[in-house]
Amino acid sequence: MKTINIAVLFLIFLLPSHVVGMSKSTLLEQRDIFIQAEKLINKKKDSLFLKRAASIKNYPLYPYLQYQWLTKHLNKTSKIQDFLLIYGDTRYGKLLNKKWLAHLARAGDWNRFVKFYKPSRSTKLQCRYYWAQYQTGAKQEALEGAKSLWVVGKSQPSQCDAIFGKLKNSSLFTNELLWQRFGAALLKKNVKLAKYVQKLMSKKERKKANLWFKVHSNPSLVTNSGVVKQQNPQSGLIFAHGVRRLARKDVDRAMDVWDRRKGRFTIDSATTQSLEQKLAMKLALSRDERAYGRLEKLTLPETKAKEWRVRAALRLQNWPYVKESLAKLPKELQEKDTWRYWLARALEKTGQPAEANQHYVRLSKDRSFYGYLSANRLNKKYELADNPVQVTEQELEAFKLKTDFRVVAELLAVDKMWEAKRQWWHSIKRLDKEEILVAAKYAQQLGWVKESIFTIAKAKYWDDVSLRFPRFFEKQVHSNAKLQKLNPAVIFGLIRQESVFDKNAKSHVGARGLMQIMPKTGQYIARKLKRKWRGKNSLLNPNTNIKYGAYYYKHLLDKFNGHYALAAAAYNAGPHRVNRWLPEKGGLAADIWVETIPFKETRGYVSAVMTYSLIYQRQLKMDALTMGDLMHEVFPG
Repeated sequence: MKTINIAVLFLIFLLPSHVVGMSKSTLLEQRDIFIQAEKLINKKKDSLFLKRAASIKNYPLYPYLQYQWLTKHLNKTSKIQDFLLIYGDTRYGKLLNKKWLAHLARAGDWNRFVKFYKPSRSTKLQCRYYWAQYQTGAKQEALEGAKSLWVVGKSQPSQCDAIFGKLKNSSLFTNELLWQRFGAALLKKNVKLAKYVQKLMSKKERKKANLWFKVHSNPSLVTNSGVVKQQNPQSGLIFAHGVRRLARKDVDRAMDVWDRRKGRFTIDSATTQSLEQKLAMKLALSRDERAYGRLEKLTLPETKAKEWRVRAALRLQNWPYVKESLAKLPKELQEKDTWRYWLARALEKTGQPAEANQHYVRLSKDRSFYGYLSANRLNKKYELADNPVQVTEQELEAFKLKTDFRVVAELLAVDKMWEAKRQWWHSIKRLDKEEILVAAKYAQQLGWVKESIFTIAKAKYWDDVSLRFPRFFEKQVHSNAKLQKLNPAVIFGLIRQESVFDKNAKSHVGARGLMQIMPKTGQYIARKLKRKWRGKNSLLNPNTNIKYGAYYYKHLLDKFNGHYALAAAAYNAGPHRVNRWLPEKGGLAADIWVETIPFKETRGYVSAVMTYSLIYQRQLKMDALTMGDLMHEVFPG
């Protein structure tokens, strides 16, 4: 029996198809060979694998097959280099390169590591790269790079130990560098890391660190002038850290001691500005009436603080303040529909109705939360602005022939759904706007609802309403809407926002299914409906999930006196938080209430559900609800 030369086979394996004489096998035959070859990888039958693989050189999953084999043969340097030369820009080339770099690091092949390294967000790879630089003679450059990874408030991976060791023994490892990481660690409440850094300090510096630890544990110590004194550069940082910590539980004491004593310390401007903004934002997010004044005094406010200055003015319902704050926003932000709407409201409230109407008219043409609020103020019909993407059959078929998307199609054909979706998102990054629109239509054709919606968003094309707002599970939605006396458009709006119609959706906190119900909530609802609780996976059943979600939203709607926006906020953030956010006295316009919700996620959630509900209502050819119905005045609980 002849011995097969694996090296020769692999070279054949890599050669372009016009070089290797190949039989014209059908796609189905190639697919079958691919499946067989994959099994041979796991069986470690390398010679037979390479022979089979070489026969499907023009098959779309050929690079994927090579990638799988090469990840199990990372010591085959020349073969990997050949692969990267041909397929380096593909997803599998990038994945293999990352695995191979890790292998080279373990083998100490630093010259080759430097040659094949590409900028990465991986801290492990960055540390290995700096170590490789150090080992190949670029010592100063390596240590400068390592500094940026050292001064963070978290523990870094073990791959950083070697270069950090060299950094600690270099002239770059200054006292300032130690204090930077110490302060960063305590800012992130990483006491363990801070204690490690303290051990690297001199005896004199450790005493200062001990005081910092005491203030971290008991921030009220900063109110005692005998504890933190102006003696050294760290005193100001310790004082500021204590005030920051104190503000978490007692913002009034924190502001008082900061305002009285900050002038006695030397504190850098970045720390000062950060803390001033922290205190002002604490007031704003607590809906404190003093927030506007504090935000107004910030010398270099971040964009977030500038936006909250507008919101603080809205909470005061001081419309001249609103106008002043809007004028101080960056020009690009002033053009956003959010702030154009509030300018219109401010103009209307300050006796300039004609100017206000100009803004409302312009906004009312948009299919958006602020567009619909504007239309409501003008008593105009809500715009649907449905303008589907026009893609011909020829364009779609040509698109499917693109190499990246032939890979997607074949991954689906061999039952590798998740790999196909990972390949999809890699491939989308390489398309221009027009191609992305075709891709969105292809995803829609594949039945990938979430992917089609998120893909078309990459092109910033918002007007293909049927694609962006599909209506699946109609039977369950309508039957449960009838059962709970709800408008079905609201249920559709909730599903669209919660899961984008992915019945298997799971959140990082454990919510499941179409309407993203937490297992504990599901168990509670099952008990209320006198149904047997069948565990958290039962929430992945669309029938169960929509039944429970509709029941729960109706429960919240009743709890908040039929207020759709409050119920939506409670669905997202919990009824206990919504109760805290209600005005203490008098009524508050619902648009102001939504705009000043402290959580960005919940603000976006409520505005989306209200908007989506009206869009679905138009699609269902209903007109029972208006933005006024969804967003009536908010009163104390």
